[in-house]
Amino acid sequence: MTKNALLSQVIMSFIMALTMSGTMSLIFTGPSLQWLARLPGQFIIAWPIAFIFTMIAWPAATALTGAILRPREHTSMD
Repeated sequence: MTKNALLSQVIMSFIMALTMSGTMSLIFTGPSLQWLARLPGQFIIAWPIAFIFTMIAWPAATALTGAILRPREHTSMD
């Protein structure tokens, strides 16, 4: 894995962990001081999990994208 790919995974997992933990806890508790107080702890738990999952899902997503976008061979009915 290149430095660019690794850094991309770190940044993407950071963004996803922050937005998902923030959104889900906001839905659960509503906008409140309790939500703000709990968000950092939830994010600290979510980020490593998101990083691990992106490391697993990234190769599968890349392969699936390649399969979907691969040029198809045309067969002629001559």
